[in-house]
Amino acid sequence: MAETASHPSSAAVRPALFARLVKVEHSVYALPFAYAGAVLSQQRIPSWSTLVWITIAMVAARSAAMALNRLIDAGIDARNPRTAGRELPTGSLSRAEVMAFTVASLAILVASTFFLSPPCRYLWPIVVAAFIVYPYTKRYTWFCHYALGLTDGLAPAAAWVAVSGHIALSTVLLFVAVGLWVGGFDVIYAIFDLDFDRQEGIHSLPVKIGWRRSLLVAALSHLAAVSLLVAVGPLLGLGWVYVAGCLLVAALLAWSHVDIARRGLQRVGMGFMTVNGVVGLVYGVVAIVAVLLS
Repeated sequence: MAETASHPSSAAVRPALFARLVKVEHSVYALPFAYAGAVLSQQRIPSWSTLVWITIAMVAARSAAMALNRLIDAGIDARNPRTAGRELPTGSLSRAEVMAFTVASLAILVASTFFLSPPCRYLWPIVVAAFIVYPYTKRYTWFCHYALGLTDGLAPAAAWVAVSGHIALSTVLLFVAVGLWVGGFDVIYAIFDLDFDRQEGIHSLPVKIGWRRSLLVAALSHLAAVSLLVAVGPLLGLGWVYVAGCLLVAALLAWSHVDIARRGLQRVGMGFMTVNGVVGLVYGVVAIVAVLLS
């Protein structure tokens, strides 16, 4: 009895392990862009029920994508000192458990599409295909960073379709903008694994062109992303609040790059990922406020 009382039960620990597996706290990166896509699609706040189902679909989709990524990359993660402590390499979660979690997440995603616009019921396989393809891209091409970005770019595009049932030029611009935004940050993130990736034959932009040029490419990616976000404003008739918000996003991204140039990536560490989350939150709030004031 004493031993049981001193150790938490497996049932109590499992939810925390799954939350850590999919980094559930990082949903903040994608959800604000999804809400922005939903609001911008018809330039009004959707019903609460629609927002709830978009949230459920987004969390389920991201959980499935992360779990699939962990399953596909388990062998690579086990050999990489930075990732060897993850749940699958350490055996904290079994492959069977993660597969069951993935299937459950996909089932929730598919079920949620029936509470959104009719096209969502038929388009979800595109999203799932992106989840499956992305983890393999690092084995073949340096474009893997932007494959991840464009997969995340499906968030605002899918939310747009979930509300309006159609796509527009603004949908495409949001999709590509998020792809460049996330892709640029992933290029920076890959620099931490540069030596390991070279040793293992993993394809990445830092491996192909070096870390200095990769930082430049990341900066240019973020400049292009902000330009596309700004371009959405005139297309939807949004006012100065939207433009000012995009300039704030640009300033946050610029600060991240300046900080890395000034202090070095090793000293900045994962702090640049915090900026990543703030950028998503700021843009989501700006898009909503701009619509309310337009």
